Amino acid sequence: MKKINIVLHQPEIPQNTGNIARTCAATGAALHLIKPLGFEIDDKKLKRAGLDYWHLLDITYYESEEEFFEKNGGEAIYYFTTKAKQSYTDVTYPERVFLMFGKETKGLPERLIEANPDTSVRLPMLPNLRSLNLSNTVAVATYEVLRQRSFEGLTALGTPTTFSWEDV
Repeated sequence: MKKINIVLHQPEIPQNTGNIARTCAATGAALHLIKPLGFEIDDKKLKRAGLDYWHLLDITYYESEEEFFEKNGGEAIYYFTTKAKQSYTDVTYPERVFLMFGKETKGLPERLIEANPDTSVRLPMLPNLRSLNLSNTVAVATYEVLRQRSFEGLTALGTPTTFSWEDV
């Protein structure tokens, strides 16, 4: 089964997680959240950033990193970090893949990157910059996997919709 799984390791900013949830809903990717979270899941900023897509999400919560790896340890996991040597575009992603991203202020724990150098990847950027925004990085990574799959299952045609902030 071709499935993209987005894993957020202890995210801190509700707006980023909301934006990522929207990307997951729009692409059919599953969202995995590893606690502790830096916000309450019912946070209004989280809901607003995700707009009206929450009912479309395939979302799983984990009480700890250990629980995540107990349930998903045998899966293909790619670790997104500014510390990796290889680019995210140098990888051919398997049909079922987990893309893991760290918290906004610290990234992923060093031990995960050191233990997984062959599956640690980065987005190229100018030197001397800390990082890109988390939700932007997730979107770029997700769409690279989708590009490699010729955007299978996605439509290239836009559809008109109506939206009101009062619905959120």
